[in-house]
Formats: sequence, C-alpha cells, structure tokens
Amino acid sequence: MKVFVTGVNGYIGAVLGPYLMERGLTVRGLDTGYYRDGWLFSDNTHMRVQPFTINKDLRDISAEDIEGCEGIAHLAELSNDPLGQNNPQVTHQINHQGSVALAEAARRAGIPRFVYTSSCSVYGAGTGDFLDETAAPNPQTAYAECKALVERDVGKMAGRDFCPVFLRNATAYGPSPRMRFDIVLNDLSAMAHTTKRIAMVSDGSPWRPVVHIEDICEAIYRSLIAPADAVRGKIFNVGANSENYRVRELAEIVASEFPGCEVSVGAKSGDTRSYRVNFDRIHRELPGFQCRNTARDGARQLHELFERIQMSPETYAFRAFTRLKQLKYLQATQQIDADFRWR
Repeated sequence: MKVFVTGVNGYIGAVLGPYLMERGLTVRGLDTGYYRDGWLFSDNTHMRVQPFTINKDLRDISAEDIEGCEGIAHLAELSNDPLGQNNPQVTHQINHQGSVALAEAARRAGIPRFVYTSSCSVYGAGTGDFLDETAAPNPQTAYAECKALVERDVGKMAGRDFCPVFLRNATAYGPSPRMRFDIVLNDLSAMAHTTKRIAMVSDGSPWRPVVHIEDICEAIYRSLIAPADAVRGKIFNVGANSENYRVRELAEIVASEFPGCEVSVGAKSGDTRSYRVNFDRIHRELPGFQCRNTARDGARQLHELFERIQMSPETYAFRAFTRLKQLKYLQATQQIDADFRWR
C-alpha cells in the first residue's frame, strides 16, 4: 500500500512515516517545512528509515503529487489552539478549506482511503460527562472549529469508492525528533527537567485526555489497512478511558518521574476548554487497535530522553519546538508572508 502522508516532518509525522514503513507500507510525504529548524534527537530508526518528501504547501497539492497512492494520512494543518487563534482567517484557509480540497482531490484521483487526524478539542467546553463520538461538538477556538468543519464536509463524501476515517486524537505526548513543547505533558516534563519545578499559572482543574504519539500512529495505521466497511465515514476518539486527567494530576505524575521536582498551582483561569472523553468505540470497532501507553510511561520516556541528550533550558525554550513562536519568527524575519506562504 502506498500512502501519502501530509505533515510528514511535523511532531507526529516524523514518527508516523518510519512507523508505517516499518510495517510494510510505502510512504510519500509532504511538508511545507515551517519547523525544519527543530530536531531534538537522532536514533537508528530516523536515520535509516525516512520517506521521500515533497516540500510544498498543503494549499498547492496537485494531482501529480498524489498519483498512484492508495491512501492518504492527513496531518498537515496549523496545529494547536493558540496558533489557530493568531490568525483565524488563515487557519480556516489551510485547516478547513485546504483539507477539504485535499479530500476532493483524493476522491477524483480514485484514492479510496482518507484518514483525517481530527482532535478531541472539538468537544471544547464539556459537560463533565465522558463524551463519546455522538456528543455534539462545542469548539472554543478556530483550530477546533476547523476540525469539526472538516469532519462535516469530508464526511459527506463517504461512499462506495471513497472511505474517509476521522481520528479525534486526545492531546498527544511522547518523544519525537520534531519535538513540541507547547502541548501539556511534554511541556510539564521539559519544565520539570530544566527547572526542577512545575509552576502552573492556573489551578490545573480542567480535564484533558492524553494519548501517546505511538498510539496515534497505531490508530492511523489500523485505519489505513482496516476493511472499508469497518471504518467508512466513522469518527473514532483516540485514547483510553483511563487517560483522562485534570492538568494538575498530570503535573503530579510528571513530578513523580522527575526526582526533586516541586509542583505549585495558580488561580483559576478563564480557559473554558475542559472535557473528559470516552474511548470505547475505537477499541471495540477499529480492528487490531489497542492503546498501549499511559501518561506515566510518557513522562518516564521523556525523562530518560532528556537525560540522555543532556537537554538544556535553551533547547527547551528554542522557538522551533513551539508552533506559535516559530511562525512568528518566520514572519518577523520575512521568510513567510501574512498568509503563511514562503516568500
């Protein structure tokens, strides 16, 4: 199976490309290269197994780029809430319109499988109950709005010859060469390593489901190879019921894996994003899928990695490991324009 992976040089994509290739799939990648300045570590897998990659904007994908592919795994979007809010208009151009255009191109080209990486952030301000895939989306940001809109518009394309699958990932964590320190467990772990203190600016009461990056890759892999009738048009929350935590609970888990780390909390914030998620469906209906990692596993892995590479505070603060910092830098240095296109 030949798979076209967009965002192949991003946080998840840098792990996903080799992950699929090691399982016998042929991977052609696409990435615009916003975050190429950031590379945290190297290992045998990432030095030995790398997909052929086209450097191109998602908005400019042509029929030739996807010709001959049998599946698409679509990750390439402006990623996370603060970045999406920075320029909502461009966020909608890339994340919503660009993603729908890619799905339309795939359907015209006769590519039967389209796996879209959505997000549990579509639940936004949850009710306190464990939300499953039948719960109405309640997005609080442009990033989450776009995820819900893509699910709606691409879902309408599902048919006998086109099989879209929607993966609502919990908040990702875990090691990647293209690291991100702007997502909760990774950020807490880096803070613990570099300062021996987790100083939270809020009271840590909001709920967040989290999921290991390799479990996301496994969900994508299983969605690509599953029988079409098992997944066509379906939405799957990606994670495990046990992996719903309050943010302060995540901080305590991280602190316990980084000896000598102290935790302090702040005042209640005005952030309305808080949701607990039910993950029964993916374990019941996606053939072969199993969530194998816990938040504690991830904190332990990150501790081991940071010690091994002797990660410094300067590395933690480096702009390329935080999405919004990097794009603001590229704009300030006139490398990309107001529409996030390379000059």
